[in-house]
Amino acid sequence: MRTPTALLGALLGGAVSAALLVSPHSAQAARPEPPPPAVRDSGNGPERNEVASGVPDRAGAPRATTGVSAEYGYPRRTRLPVPPENPADAAIKLGLVPYHGIAPRLNDLQGRSDRVSAELIGSSYGGRDLYLVTVTAPESITEVREQARLRDRIENEPAVAAHDRGLAGRYKAPIFVNGNIHGNEWEGTDAALRTIEHLATSTDPAVAALLKRTRLYFNVTANPDGRIAGTRQNGAGFDLNRDFVTASQPEVRAMRQVMIDTQPVAMLDLHGYVNGTLIEPTTPPHGANYEYDLFITNTYANGLGMEAAVNGLGYTPEKDGVEPVQIPFRDSAEGWDDWPPIFTPQYAPFHGTVAAHTVEIPLRVNGADYTNLPVAELRRRSAINTDVAAAAIRATYGFVQARHDRLIADQIEVFRRGAAGEPSKAVPLGIVPGFGPEDVYTTTYPGAYVIPAGAGQRSVTAAARLVDHLVANDVRVGRAEHAFRAGGTFHPAGSYVVDMRQPKRGLANVMLEPGADISPKVSTMYDISGWSHGLLWGATVSAATGPVSVATEPVQAAAPTGSVPPGRGPLALRVGDAKEVLALNALLAQGVEMTWSGGTAIVPSSARAAARTAADRYGVAFTLAGQATGVPLAPVRVAAAASADELFTLRELGFAVTPVSTAVLNAGFDWSATDVLYVSSGLSHAALNPAARTALTAFLARGGVIGRGGTGAAFNAAAGLLTVTPVAGNPDANGVVRTVTGDGPVASGSPEHAFVYSPRWFTGLGAGVTAEQSYAAGGPLVSGHWRPNEDGTGGPEAARGQAAVVSGRDEAGAAVVLFGTEPMFRNHPKGLFAQVARALYWSASVSEAAVTP
Repeated sequence: MRTPTALLGALLGGAVSAALLVSPHSAQAARPEPPPPAVRDSGNGPERNEVASGVPDRAGAPRATTGVSAEYGYPRRTRLPVPPENPADAAIKLGLVPYHGIAPRLNDLQGRSDRVSAELIGSSYGGRDLYLVTVTAPESITEVREQARLRDRIENEPAVAAHDRGLAGRYKAPIFVNGNIHGNEWEGTDAALRTIEHLATSTDPAVAALLKRTRLYFNVTANPDGRIAGTRQNGAGFDLNRDFVTASQPEVRAMRQVMIDTQPVAMLDLHGYVNGTLIEPTTPPHGANYEYDLFITNTYANGLGMEAAVNGLGYTPEKDGVEPVQIPFRDSAEGWDDWPPIFTPQYAPFHGTVAAHTVEIPLRVNGADYTNLPVAELRRRSAINTDVAAAAIRATYGFVQARHDRLIADQIEVFRRGAAGEPSKAVPLGIVPGFGPEDVYTTTYPGAYVIPAGAGQRSVTAAARLVDHLVANDVRVGRAEHAFRAGGTFHPAGSYVVDMRQPKRGLANVMLEPGADISPKVSTMYDISGWSHGLLWGATVSAATGPVSVATEPVQAAAPTGSVPPGRGPLALRVGDAKEVLALNALLAQGVEMTWSGGTAIVPSSARAAARTAADRYGVAFTLAGQATGVPLAPVRVAAAASADELFTLRELGFAVTPVSTAVLNAGFDWSATDVLYVSSGLSHAALNPAARTALTAFLARGGVIGRGGTGAAFNAAAGLLTVTPVAGNPDANGVVRTVTGDGPVASGSPEHAFVYSPRWFTGLGAGVTAEQSYAAGGPLVSGHWRPNEDGTGGPEAARGQAAVVSGRDEAGAAVVLFGTEPMFRNHPKGLFAQVARALYWSASVSEAAVTP
């Protein structure tokens, strides 16, 4: 068993001022035996918002993400706009600060203290301001620029910074505290506000000394939409703490920019509710692209310090219902891992953070407890939770002050290894007590990745999107100034090169590499286990084993990709990427009369001007259509019983979508404005009342159906649509899979890889049913975690060669497509979005043609 007691002082590497760790309780609770292993807590709500009905479309664009400027001194005294009072704010019941109370409090503090600066860094999906508060000793503009220069040297000249013995003495160590990323885990916000006020107003010399050596950045509420509504997700229905390598949501893009701009050495992400308080580091598997020797040394040391601070509050199981702290790395074998970089503390290390933690405060106040418990008990619990979160913050800034120079040196070393192109470092066993062979994960970095231009690129629009995403994540990308060879392959000038000799090579690799099959290594995972921008975002990406010898120009944004051929005659737009879907839907919305043929839209010559506008706006390339013809294509109107991420993606692609569910249909639904029904969640054919079933049957006589997953397959069977036998794989399986594309009208031109989460496949295909896409016969799983069920069924071996996506026509002629894959999962697999769009276009156009006289 990993035990902490005698290690804390040694791991901290120095004394921490008692004044910085002062707490409202003086009793030191003795630590009993470790608690049971931490597991996923279903009371926190689903990991994915499965029912999207009721998720509103966004009324307008969010406030642009602004980041943290180095062009102003501190304090900045920005007067924050004050939102209208909202008596329905869910935080009020808990005795916590409602969202509308945050800005006035921060404005007041800025007026009373020269240590506090509050800024707007963007807005939420619902349009609410996001507040970043910086707490530090006053700095002139010259001093701010000097800090920016030192931060830039640490990242971009790490070898020089490592030999600058005076740098740590001049540099303020940045700390980032992220509160309330899950909206119904409220108290992180209140702990942050308490800490800000304490640091702003304290006359203690220890606090003044702290602020001369550090900057503390507080994202006060990362999810104001959820805070107000009392929901885990934001206003779009997204779990923001699953979005970091995708960055589909404005709140996440704001957090990403803060981490890039501030380069924190330590960060906390404040959550709830696990009793006893859960403090990372995590169980294996550990992310293979981190500099894990530096990370675990610092993260475990700070975890032990936070444990001491939280247990030192004096709360006990008998008196308060509060169990002692648990640290998954020490106290659990598996199930709370840091493998995927989708969580805030697992994303931050790629920007130099060497101590990053999720902290789960102990006492539940959400879900059924929020509804059923007396207000007095909820407020008692929230007060304790706020104390716990505040203690974790105090311990962390005390840790950073005590370990200031070493943390900066370790951040420099992270960037130095990347810039030097050193091999992945195997972490020595026993580097911290209990670090064993099961904790060792490494990777092999290529010399470079190439995203080719020209004929070698599957989709120039997808390539441009991927390049822009890499740049937005502060990954360095170059554009080749002339043709070159890499790994025996010729690449033309203009191809993109990601040289892996760069400070943030870990982030570049974790996005572009295929990933790993970790099924044999652990029996369970906390969340997804496989992802790959290189395989799932639609672009061709190749790895070169050695450095690429070619002169490159640094890329700030991908080169324009849109084009329309000169001359006259109709144009063709092959729908192989999300941008092409957007362009097509924009043209349809303008009333351009187009036809559809085998995955290609035919644009009449009369609409060439509109096509040129679409090419410029969306970066799509039109070609000459010649004599091609097809069935008439109109704007596709979708009724969607879908998860929130699917609803978001369909709307992002430009489709008109109306959310539906069993309840909506039973209340009476007008099908006249619907062309295709999309079913993946929240709709049970068996639970429909007679009137709803009659109306649905009438629609199915003329409209198309797209189904996904178990709900889609069950709907297909109940409605008597396609003759297939759905087979469910292991429900916990997920990852990137190899696929083989058939000759059907939907999957043709799709990438050779797909994403699965609780995979399904189809057997017993009836007459007229086509296998659009199948799992590779040689074995489907590329990366992720997919084991058979305990009875031996549902594993990847059983899926070999089986149909993953099928299409066909029912007896009435309606077009139906069923997906066993996850083409829109959390808005991530961008290269698969067009597959869904082609299904919608085909289903709508063919079904309409079947009933048109």
